[in-house]
Amino acid sequence: MARATSKSRTSGRTSGTRKPAARKTGTLPAGAAKATAAKPVAAKPQSRKAAAVAVAAPAAPEPVVVAAAAPVVPAPELAKKELIERAVERSGVKKKDAKPVVEAVLALLGEAVAEGRELNLKPFGKLRINRSQVRSNGTVFVCKLRQPLAAAGAANNAAGENAGEEQNSSKDPLAEPAPDS
Repeated sequence: MARATSKSRTSGRTSGTRKPAARKTGTLPAGAAKATAAKPVAAKPQSRKAAAVAVAAPAAPEPVVVAAAAPVVPAPELAKKELIERAVERSGVKKKDAKPVVEAVLALLGEAVAEGRELNLKPFGKLRINRSQVRSNGTVFVCKLRQPLAAAGAANNAAGENAGEEQNSSKDPLAEPAPDS
């Protein structure tokens, strides 16, 4: 398709720049001089980029200072032995009874993650596997865990609540066993 050219261009020019228009010398009529004196003349930008910068510069928003986030210091990892001890403290069952149950639950969780299943366990939260990669020493899973805000507060208060229950409750059962007939 042919390119449209303006009348002011000469066909012999190869560069894309225009020559500035020649200025006529002489004086303005008396009426024109008064009109130009009343209106201030704004300087014209020389290119489109300069015009965009001139327009954008006054409208720029003020910078916002962002406070540095506190570094996340990881807590020591929770080993299986400590998990069993905490489960015994919280549930009140004997350690020999709690150990096989905790180990079975951990095995089930490991199998579910290996299958790529999402875990939706209410006090724990919702675990979703984003990606996994098989390496020489095992499979690496990149997961996203979403915990509700109530669960984070409940986990911190759970130990205090259970301690209060032990003081208020008695070892006697709530109901008596039914008589054998």
